[in-house]
Amino acid sequence: MNKPAPSPARHPESDAQSWAEPEASETHFRTLVDAIQDYAIFTLDATGHVSSWNQGAARIKGYTREEILGQHFSVFYPEEAVARRWPDIELQAATEQGRFEDEGWRVRKDGSRFWANVIITALKDANGQLRGFGKVTRDMTEQRRTAEALRQSEETLRLLVQGVKDYAIFLLDPAGNVMSWNAGASYIKGYRRDEIIGRHFSVFYPADDIAAGKPERELATARAKGRVEDEGWRVRKDGSMFWANVTITAVYDETKALRGFAKVTRDMSERKRREELEQSSQRINEFLATLSHELRNPLAPVRNAVALMHRQPDDIKLVERSLDLIDRQLAQLTRLVDDLLDIGRITSGRIALRQAPLDFADIIELGIEGAQPALDARSQTVSVTLHAGQIHLYADRTRLAQVMQNLLLNASKFSPPESRITISTSVHGRTLEVRVTDQGRGIAPQALDDIFHLFVQEDRPGTSVQGGLGIGLSLCRSLVELHGGTISAASPGPGQGSTFTVRLPLPASRVMAERTDDTPDTGQVRSLRILLVDDNRDAADSLAMLLELSGHEVTIAYDGAEALNVTPRCRPHLALIDLAMPGMDGFEVIRAMRTLPATAQTRFVALTGFAQPADRQHTRDAGFDAHLVKPVELDRLFSTIASLKPGD
Repeated sequence: MNKPAPSPARHPESDAQSWAEPEASETHFRTLVDAIQDYAIFTLDATGHVSSWNQGAARIKGYTREEILGQHFSVFYPEEAVARRWPDIELQAATEQGRFEDEGWRVRKDGSRFWANVIITALKDANGQLRGFGKVTRDMTEQRRTAEALRQSEETLRLLVQGVKDYAIFLLDPAGNVMSWNAGASYIKGYRRDEIIGRHFSVFYPADDIAAGKPERELATARAKGRVEDEGWRVRKDGSMFWANVTITAVYDETKALRGFAKVTRDMSERKRREELEQSSQRINEFLATLSHELRNPLAPVRNAVALMHRQPDDIKLVERSLDLIDRQLAQLTRLVDDLLDIGRITSGRIALRQAPLDFADIIELGIEGAQPALDARSQTVSVTLHAGQIHLYADRTRLAQVMQNLLLNASKFSPPESRITISTSVHGRTLEVRVTDQGRGIAPQALDDIFHLFVQEDRPGTSVQGGLGIGLSLCRSLVELHGGTISAASPGPGQGSTFTVRLPLPASRVMAERTDDTPDTGQVRSLRILLVDDNRDAADSLAMLLELSGHEVTIAYDGAEALNVTPRCRPHLALIDLAMPGMDGFEVIRAMRTLPATAQTRFVALTGFAQPADRQHTRDAGFDAHLVKPVELDRLFSTIASLKPGD
């Protein structure tokens, strides 16, 4: 049998080498850790006392190894952190979770503070017994200072943007939904922040632009080119139109991924009106020539008719024909003068609308009645298609009838005899749309906008067989815009007829109900003594001003104690009480106020950001007469005040 080979003999030198290798490795590791200066790396025993200390710890915390070994690591924490036992909480968390990370203020040997990122790792032996902790600390003061400076800069920019009122500045997500909303956007477009956030920005565009896909085209252009600028009509919350300059800029993150769009809108209505007036002044010479021509046209037949009556005064038929001729020409002269006077009033800002509730069907009837002589003279007919149901407006009856009459006269003038003119109405949301369509000579594409300018005619002055001063359509547009609406023209081309579209904002039914009441609103306002209790001074002061403007006497208390102090003096009819206040909250305030003799007739209203049924039940149980959710809508506030009818 073969005998197994004998085991090699162990040499003492080999054993020594095998033990020396891990010792050398540990020594190298400790040397490496000790040399690191950007991080404080040290160990704690199981009770939190320092058991090792590297050069980075000495540099960052200021202690030498001899000074700190054996001390409890809570010496690095501010007094307030020690008082709430934060060092012990950190060790407990590291023990349970194996690792704990934190950022916060720490203290150096000289008492100065620095912002630290701290990682504590539990050190356990092979049996899972806690032997101590490894602690790595990095001084992050400069990074925090930079981040704080950036945060303050961003906050300053945010406040600046939020406070701008001349520009609507807001953000859209990549799909075009509104993400942010500044004060200027509320001022220009009429929407509160909570009403518009999350809605698609196409709500600001007229129906025609939406149907043509303009909002989507603008976003696509901004994506492709980085930026798009446009001017055109936009729609406010109340349905009125304004001329806007709009810039949309694509916003990308650091990875070049589209984050959304920045949108800046400015109301340029006044500038557009000024530009048009400046352009109109350039046409004065042409207008004067046209005016001379238009005035002489009716004067010549009048002079001829007078001469005929002088020569043959006994010819009754001739006299009657002459009188009819004079009457027609005087009517034409009267229209010319009236148009001139109206344009003068509008351009100087002296025209005032006399608005009242009306049915738009009456406006169409009045317009047709005024244009009937011209229609009859050319054997033309008018066909009317009305939107189902009555169309209520709050507007100037005479001025809107004037618009309809002018549009019908314009259609008649440029249409052949025996042709048909159609009028149709439709309602889109809060907008009334009225279309007047003729079968006339049409309008060249380049003239579709110019025809609304003052003194502009598609033909050169004196060359049009139809005549006119170029005032009628400009007057129509001015009167429509005074009502918050727009007017536009469309035509397939010369010889193919034209369509004029008027868009007017429809009032809310509530507004119509108020306006149809013969009793003025101000006559129903009762001056009340109101106690407003809110710790938000800006909110309290601004709401108090609104209440005072409505005729009420307001006393403000910025906390519950002050409310109890002023109640006997002001003896409020009504108390508006914020619920979430430091010290005494709104529930404590109402309990205390109800014990005072001065509140025997007081009605109480809760102001809160909570609107769940349980919240409303809570305020009812506490004795509040009403529950208003912040931010409080003024209409809701005033209706609540009116409904409570507090006693004297």
